[in-house]
Amino acid sequence: MMFPPGFVWGAATAAFQVEGATTADGRTDSVWDVFARRPGAVVGGDTGDPAADHYRRYAEDVALMRRLGLGAYRFSLAWPRVRPDGGEPNAAGLAFYDRLVDCLLEAGVQPWATLYHWDLPQALEEKGGWTSRDTAYRFAEYAESVVERLGDRVASWSTLNEPWCAAMLGYAGGIHAPGRTDHSAAVAATHHLLLGHGLAMDVIRRHAPGVPAGITLNLYPVAAHDPANVADVAAARRIDGLQNRLFLDPVLRGGYPDDLVTDLAPFGLGDVVRDEDAAVIAAHVDWLGVNYYRDYRVAGRPVEGSEPAGPEWVGAGDVHFVPDPAAPRTDSGWEVQPAGLTESLLQVHRGYRRVPLYITENGAAYPDVIGDGGDIVDTDRVAFLDSHLRAAHDALAAGVDLRGYFYWSLLDNFEWAEGYAKRFGLVHVDYETQVRTMKRSAQWYSRVIGMNGLG
Repeated sequence: MMFPPGFVWGAATAAFQVEGATTADGRTDSVWDVFARRPGAVVGGDTGDPAADHYRRYAEDVALMRRLGLGAYRFSLAWPRVRPDGGEPNAAGLAFYDRLVDCLLEAGVQPWATLYHWDLPQALEEKGGWTSRDTAYRFAEYAESVVERLGDRVASWSTLNEPWCAAMLGYAGGIHAPGRTDHSAAVAATHHLLLGHGLAMDVIRRHAPGVPAGITLNLYPVAAHDPANVADVAAARRIDGLQNRLFLDPVLRGGYPDDLVTDLAPFGLGDVVRDEDAAVIAAHVDWLGVNYYRDYRVAGRPVEGSEPAGPEWVGAGDVHFVPDPAAPRTDSGWEVQPAGLTESLLQVHRGYRRVPLYITENGAAYPDVIGDGGDIVDTDRVAFLDSHLRAAHDALAAGVDLRGYFYWSLLDNFEWAEGYAKRFGLVHVDYETQVRTMKRSAQWYSRVIGMNGLG
């Protein structure tokens, strides 16, 4: 089961999750530093220090990437390291990413840089955060500092990672930083994040012409629990709209879907959108990143075993999520549904203008155990990887222009509100000693990379 020549094999991380060193070299607080200090916000009271200490150990980590045979490394840059408090550029912060990019290139690993993976400077949150239109323009300034410095060496740019999470979990659900629970704020944040994407695309075009650039979205197929039930079908439309079309349509079609404009009118969508915004947001992307972890089945009513939608689902409080009791689950409690990956890719392929796709995140947390010999035999993660790569290959066979796969994550790390309780990495990190140990899944993935296929 071979993949196309030139298929990109990589792994991904994010700055706040791996770097640590949260006060080093002029870095100031992000919303996640402040949120993690809130009692009860993060499991175990964990914070972003030490994480995987990647800021100091990046050369060791790049050496691990080389051993794995990775073709690319998808990382994000810390806005409060590059422009502390959202202010002037910080030479020491930019110098770190200079070193990282140069180290990757020396190892033969392509640098794939993400400008925003949720670490908004706290000083900007205090001025309204993503609810403020001004933050989109501050983001463009930050993007300019980064792209001016690294644009000659980065292989590919992503503007945003999972704006759904930043807006809905951060501003509506209160589950992620900044921990707000205001549906209108979440809708405003969604629009301003997308506006920031469009403004940053313009920056990339001006300072790194010819370098591929895109955006990374978490896309999950949504099915009605009972396709013959009108309420269930309506619930599926709403959740698909909030999860997928709210982001895909502005980026790839040049505007919000009519049904979502109606759904979100009570929450102020019309108040934050300006006439010129659609063209800015629809700035042509060279590729689209798809992050996939699960699929959803929903009902418009309570059914056996279902759970009501949480506050992150704006205006959808009457929707219920229906689990699949037969599906295996990861340590995060997420159902393992590899066929949903194929479906997500096909939905973009069939429903939107043709654009190259990359699976920019896909992975699973499992309770890894270090054996007597020091080995970590994570056969569950190997099975997860195998099934999802086969699902990716199914999408290729159906005609999807899929160009690469990035496993989440290279390293065990700070897993947001779960702190250090969940391990997604191909490489185990002992947080006391910072010793790295390749898991059996890393060895398996390395063989796949070497073959460019599955045996």
